[in-house]
Amino acid sequence: MEILYPRCCGLDVHQKTVVACIIALDGKEIRTFKTMTNDILQLADWLVAKQVTHVAMESTGVYWRPIYNVLESLGLTLMVINAQYIKAVPGRKTDVKDAEWIANLLRHGLVRGSFIPDRPKRELRELVRYRRTLIRQRAQVINRIQKVLEGANIKLSSVASNVMGASGRAMLEAISKGVEDPQVLAGYAKGRLREKRPELEEALKGLVGPHQRTLLQSQLRLIDFLDAEISRMDEEIAERMRPFKEVLKRIDGIPGMGRRTAEDVLAEIGKDVDRFPTAAQLASWAKLCPGNNESAGKRKTGKTGHGNTWLRNTLVEAAWGASRTRDTYLAAQYHRLAARRGAKRAILAVAHTIIIIVYSLLKTGEEYRELGANYFDERNRLATVRRAVRRIEGLGYQVELQPA
Repeated sequence: MEILYPRCCGLDVHQKTVVACIIALDGKEIRTFKTMTNDILQLADWLVAKQVTHVAMESTGVYWRPIYNVLESLGLTLMVINAQYIKAVPGRKTDVKDAEWIANLLRHGLVRGSFIPDRPKRELRELVRYRRTLIRQRAQVINRIQKVLEGANIKLSSVASNVMGASGRAMLEAISKGVEDPQVLAGYAKGRLREKRPELEEALKGLVGPHQRTLLQSQLRLIDFLDAEISRMDEEIAERMRPFKEVLKRIDGIPGMGRRTAEDVLAEIGKDVDRFPTAAQLASWAKLCPGNNESAGKRKTGKTGHGNTWLRNTLVEAAWGASRTRDTYLAAQYHRLAARRGAKRAILAVAHTIIIIVYSLLKTGEEYRELGANYFDERNRLATVRRAVRRIEGLGYQVELQPA
């Protein structure tokens, strides 16, 4: 088998140790290092002394990051590889054998590295992902508040669409402070919710105990804390996103997208998409396209597989938002597919379309152009007319068409 990299190294990374195996034309050498910063620097010096050019390691949790942070400044070609692609031969499972196996695969070019952005982009990605985690935690706390209300016979969510809106928050504050009169609580309604005061009075009549008031007070304080932290993250991310203002504006123009969603997508993909030669390869990296599993001419499954879950979840949320827009191409695509294939498959198809659009906007620098809700009808007008005529004739009517 052809040797592509004469001097390479395989790293088997763990929490406390990293086993390094250097394979060269003059032999093989294996050493074990600890994962403290000084030990990683010793590993770096050893690799430089041995004139190693390529290094590969498994993407084991977050343990590969300290190694990567130190080695990326040495000018080496670093590859972080999905562990699924480099499983060792059964019966030979040791740390040393794993490192040797990785080095052998790398030496012959049999592995491919994952997409690891540079340090500024990694920092931005960590901030964006942390903000998304905070938003999820906030949603979990709101669900706990809803659980407490149900336990106290308070049916506020049956009347108000947003329990944590201005009206709902004022009512929750009053309940947590001991207010029990439904008429007084309904008086905190604002805006259009005032029209539902009779329903609110019925919904706010409950049996709130002291422990439930304590829970509500704690949960409302937690909501305030999370809101403050999310605002801080918004400010930090907005500052780092300032150079990409025009790019964010283009992405934000896609139906279903918002400022935060655009920031999430840009942080995961990056402004430069030249790493992905085609939009299809970007969609495949995010696992927003059907999987290939065919044997003997039979297609077994079309599951999408596991890709960048952060990007995938963001685009799926954007697709749900786009499906509820009016007079847009993406909404028309969703309803067209959902009728035949179901809502979930239709949403994945819309998410796939969105990532294709994002790729095109980043690649060409153009603005988003809306095709309209009637795009599919206009694409083949005669077929659309024939289908409509057949349906009407099937109901027992005679149809005569005249141009408008």
